[in-house]
Amino acid sequence: MELSISHTTEYTYTAPVDYALQKLRLRPLSSVMQQVGQWEVEIDGGKIEASYRDHYGNHIDLVSIEPGASALTIRASGQVRTLNSTGVLGSVMGRAPLWHFLQPTALTMPGEAIKALPRVASDVSAQVADLHRLSDMILKTLPYMSGGTAVDTPAEDALKGETGVCQDHAQIFVATARLSGLPARYVSGYLRINEQVQQEATHAWAEVFLQGLGWVGFDVSNGVSPDEKYVRIAIGRDARDAAPVEGLRMGDADESLMVSLQVQQ
Repeated sequence: MELSISHTTEYTYTAPVDYALQKLRLRPLSSVMQQVGQWEVEIDGGKIEASYRDHYGNHIDLVSIEPGASALTIRASGQVRTLNSTGVLGSVMGRAPLWHFLQPTALTMPGEAIKALPRVASDVSAQVADLHRLSDMILKTLPYMSGGTAVDTPAEDALKGETGVCQDHAQIFVATARLSGLPARYVSGYLRINEQVQQEATHAWAEVFLQGLGWVGFDVSNGVSPDEKYVRIAIGRDARDAAPVEGLRMGDADESLMVSLQVQQ
């Protein structure tokens, strides 16, 4: 499937800003699941200071704001040809070892609610089915609806709530899989939604490393494994590691954020 993506993030400030630095994970990389064609990241009100690969293999751009600017606009756009691998990325080993993805983080630390979810069988032949059942249970326990959680809500707190979003579902799934001794990680990316070009935010799902298969994806919010409608951007142990945009600034100005995202075939 040929997907065209346009993703704009615009910050506006109530007063000129002397210093701000944004870390961008906005460049998808080619893999067995996708082939990235033309792709650009454009900056208005700032510039790219440095680019590198982080310890997960994600492409990072560090962007500084122009001193005294009152707005910063980041545009990522391009074309990606996707393939349906039924969610199986395979035994692709990056810079981070498997044991790193067994470690909990502040956002994925399991508490009593997560520990009460069912474990995945040690029998390799049963693990895929168990993980799909786990995905179904998480979605039934925490129905998808925005507004119930925030970007910094830990998985345990989210599960105790009434509704959640894809970030919460992915982090709960990751935390639970790790309790069964399975390396698991968070994935940020884009999803083509049928009959909906304009979207409010990027998407998120989880990947678990299984013997014989390698990394396998699970989108809890939609109850499927990622197919040709998905584009991977970044990975990490939690949402913070794989956030498409994060940053810091100095000064007393208030900040407003507007995101515009279109994913279409």
